Amino acid sequence: MLFKVGLLGYERHVQRPLATVRASVLGSVATSARQRFLIRVDEFPHYRAWEAGGPFGVGAYERFHETMRAAGLRYMIAVLPRVSRDPLDPAGRQSRPLLADEARMLARLRGDGVAFGLHGLDHRTRHASPRRHSELCGLDLQATERLLDRGMAELAAHDIHPRVFVPPYNRFDAAQLPILARRFAVLCGGPESIGLIGFHPGPQWRGETVYLPSYPPFYGTAAEVLPAARRAIERGTGLWTPIVLHWEWEARDEYRSLAQLAALIAPYAADWEDFLAAVQRSARTDVQDGAPR
Repeated sequence: MLFKVGLLGYERHVQRPLATVRASVLGSVATSARQRFLIRVDEFPHYRAWEAGGPFGVGAYERFHETMRAAGLRYMIAVLPRVSRDPLDPAGRQSRPLLADEARMLARLRGDGVAFGLHGLDHRTRHASPRRHSELCGLDLQATERLLDRGMAELAAHDIHPRVFVPPYNRFDAAQLPILARRFAVLCGGPESIGLIGFHPGPQWRGETVYLPSYPPFYGTAAEVLPAARRAIERGTGLWTPIVLHWEWEARDEYRSLAQLAALIAPYAADWEDFLAAVQRSARTDVQDGAPR
């Protein structure tokens, strides 16, 4: 991965340039602003939750959510409309709708103020190689539209209407970007997106959507994110900084690192509704000014 050999890094190649530009425009106001973290969690139901219960079931996720809730930490969960059997087998065909306890958990999350993003349809990869895992890559445009429409329709049955898209495995084809942009206000990405659409600082306008990738050290386990979050808070740049966590990773140390991170960043965690409102304001400004994106 490019980050591991030192060629690219979020703090050096995204955070620092954006903070410099912001400071040049706002002066001392920019250097004393509160950090704004956007917390994204992948995913619920877990893509390996075919069998009810077990290490990837509702009970395991509930422990994660309780840790986040106890800290008062606002976040977005990437939601799967369906769960595949053997999701890493491209030849597989079986998938199931959400179970009753999964639907109840989503209703609880809504009541707890958690935001929702669409996470594909059933997370089944179309390619066997781990370096190419993707539910979207290789689909033609019509098939891509059908997959997205079906996913949105299945979530709508649970009164969930996401305005954010989180690609399974963080991979999608560049040709699919306009389709995604027409449907979602925000399009997320991650380290795996770089090989397909390049390395981009975010948030940034890409056509009709705002692209919001997350990169290490803000993409990883809570223990890995923690020192970077401390540095960001100390700098006080006021930037929108996406953090991506995978809830099953946090079970490895019984959620201890997650509890530490949650306590640290909770006062600086932005509400996704506030971010979406900022996106909407930015879109209106661009239209009024006639500015290209």
